[in-house]
Amino acid sequence: VFLPPFLASLKVSPLIEKISDHKDFKKLLRTRNNILVLYSKSAAAADSSLRLLSSVAQEVKGRGTISWIDCGDTESRKLCKKMKVDPNSKEKGVELLHYKDGAFHTEYNRAVTLKSMVAFLKDPEGAPLWEEDPEAKDVVHVDSEKELRRLLKKEDKPLLMMFYAPWCGVCKRMMPSYQQAATELKGKYVLAGMNVYSAEFERIKEEYNVRGYPTICYFEKGKFLFHFENYGATATDIAEWLKNPQAPQPQAPETPWADEENVVYHLTDEDFDKFVKDHSSVLVMFHAPWCGHCKKMKPEYEKAAEFLHATNDSPGVLAAVDATVNKALAERYHISGFPTLKYFKDGEEKYTLPHLRTKNKIIDWLLNPEAPPPPEPAWEEKQTSVIHLAGEDFRESLKKKKHTLVMFYAPWCPHCKNAIPHFTTAAEVFKEDRKIAYAAVDCAKEQNHDLCKQEGVDGYPTFNYYNYGKFVEKYTGERGESGFITFMRTLRERDHERVGKKKDEL
Repeated sequence: VFLPPFLASLKVSPLIEKISDHKDFKKLLRTRNNILVLYSKSAAAADSSLRLLSSVAQEVKGRGTISWIDCGDTESRKLCKKMKVDPNSKEKGVELLHYKDGAFHTEYNRAVTLKSMVAFLKDPEGAPLWEEDPEAKDVVHVDSEKELRRLLKKEDKPLLMMFYAPWCGVCKRMMPSYQQAATELKGKYVLAGMNVYSAEFERIKEEYNVRGYPTICYFEKGKFLFHFENYGATATDIAEWLKNPQAPQPQAPETPWADEENVVYHLTDEDFDKFVKDHSSVLVMFHAPWCGHCKKMKPEYEKAAEFLHATNDSPGVLAAVDATVNKALAERYHISGFPTLKYFKDGEEKYTLPHLRTKNKIIDWLLNPEAPPPPEPAWEEKQTSVIHLAGEDFRESLKKKKHTLVMFYAPWCPHCKNAIPHFTTAAEVFKEDRKIAYAAVDCAKEQNHDLCKQEGVDGYPTFNYYNYGKFVEKYTGERGESGFITFMRTLRERDHERVGKKKDEL
């Protein structure tokens, strides 16, 4: 990078590409897909921005590009005019614009800090960091294990720490209340937040029993006392709780469905066979007490049972089996998910019916029992460019590829279902590149349980990036196809740059 004499003393990173020619700029847009450009009215105006951007360039090396165009010199002025950029109109005489996949994407208008700019270039379409919200100014934002230890050591006031993940919907809904409480309680209590989704925080998650997000821990004089849970999540709830903090109260056990008053027949391992023989047409719902989908379906199932009970010439009866208690039945009928509906005719199992979820659908089907539509084929049964791996061939398969992004998933997980089509499309884009693979592991399969645990999977989906079979990092970017594609494209650009440099050296 050529610098004017008065800027020569600045530590400007050689990673910042200074451009003045339109052809060079077009080439840059053609060969890089994630570029942040600093336009300045003069070299002097660029001074403080270049200092910061030098650090940013180092942090995003291989994933993003920083470029500088000084609109104050004669040649660059023409380029700025062509690009319709005039930093003179800006208060500080600088403008930051982002270009993605060869075209203008957006003006950079987030916080001008190292952390925010790095986060933006790692995921240009991602949400701003929590600390960028001006309403969150009174929340103490912790970035590293070292910072956390320091905070716990020096802070005398009672402290509430929210361990969260940036993509977590519950966390996002709670953040406004949490930051309001932080402002209202400032001076008496400290409310802090820490994004611990990354693999580097495994030790902290283990220490404070972070099994899901958010996990909120209460400390006094640096000592962890207990979790804040099973309480309301408004600013008032938090403030009230902090006045009298106490360990979570055990939740009152739910009344088993079989003990509630309803007209559904609740069957067990002992009486099941006799019941289905005595009733010629029986629909059985295999359920689990903790299953959310079962709870949602329960009132519909009960309404259908009441309707059939009151019908003179009823087309059938409805029964239920708690598969967590009646394990012999669950095993006999291969129950692997909940709720599972099976239809029995004259004592024999006839159909499994995944599509009956409402009172009307249940009654309509019983009036005319027929085979259900064929199930949607599993992801691994479809013809795609995603490689499906299992415990025994996992490591060997990965060693053959330079870059592999692995999606660890469970077929029942809604976030996984949303991500699968985007991940599949990304795999299709790179199917001709022999150094790249997009792979998937079904963690719901028993044979993969140990593998998923060993690879640090504590929620679905989890995305891990491997280089020739060695784990490098957790992928925390956007879960749409552009996020998956950009991640891999950036890695390949880095490869090509290295090859180019080697050729130049020769």
